[in-house]
Amino acid sequence: MDPVIREIEVRSVITKTRLPVGDYAVNPYVGCTHGCMYCYACFMKRFTNHPEPWGTFLDVKHWPKISHPERYSGKDLFFGSVTDPYLPEEEIYRRTRALLEELQGSGARISIQTKSDLVLRDLDLLRSFPSVRVGFSINTLDEAFRSDMDNAVSIERRLAAMKALHDEGIRTTCFISPIFPGITDVEAIIDRVREQCNLIWLENLNLRGGSYRSAVMGYIRERRPELLPLYEDIFLHGSRAYWEELDRRLRDYAAGSGLLYVRNDDTMSLPFDAPPVMVNYFYHEEVRKGTG
Repeated sequence: MDPVIREIEVRSVITKTRLPVGDYAVNPYVGCTHGCMYCYACFMKRFTNHPEPWGTFLDVKHWPKISHPERYSGKDLFFGSVTDPYLPEEEIYRRTRALLEELQGSGARISIQTKSDLVLRDLDLLRSFPSVRVGFSINTLDEAFRSDMDNAVSIERRLAAMKALHDEGIRTTCFISPIFPGITDVEAIIDRVREQCNLIWLENLNLRGGSYRSAVMGYIRERRPELLPLYEDIFLHGSRAYWEELDRRLRDYAAGSGLLYVRNDDTMSLPFDAPPVMVNYFYHEEVRKGTG
């Protein structure tokens, strides 16, 4: 079924954020047609006046031309906190590209998070910014599990786009998120991407509530019942033992692999050919920018 699409006028597309990875959040769309089962951003639906389920509608933003874009000089603008800036519809509406064009020459530091290789279209613009980082969300190398979780492009297409950008000198991130206990093989993903990314973010699956909690638990109950006791321990009883053990394991893995393992991500100043930095954002809602 085709998504319900409407075009809306907004006062601004750039908003202040408390996320630990940016000064400002940038979301050229409202909603997301990737339809990820685990999408925490579904809370946005209550602000949209859409009766359709989350993942089946999209609002295309139009905003006044940014005045004095130089005020963002040296600031981190994070594209994609509650939507993907390179949804398939971006190929038609080009709102992300329009914004990048408006920000050219501003001195802003650009971070983009996506599940799409459409970002390669804008390589000409990305090269024009003094600091750019493009991240790809990859939480499995198993295409069957991926297709159960989202409607985005394949993992291989994401990996190929990451390599293409990295080969062009663009800093790249592998965002291993959300990590599904007992399913996501974190070390295998790192082994696959470590030669083509500068940064590896790690984020745990966090079922804070909403329809996605019941959807994920229903999926585990039906498709991976052997994991149900573990998921109930974590998400019903609040145990952090699994994440604490994974943290210890990944610290040992990093130490044995020559990788850095930290709790901040100021990697723009590191040499491009430095080993990838692994950043633990488990329970990132408890972390604020500039702390850790």
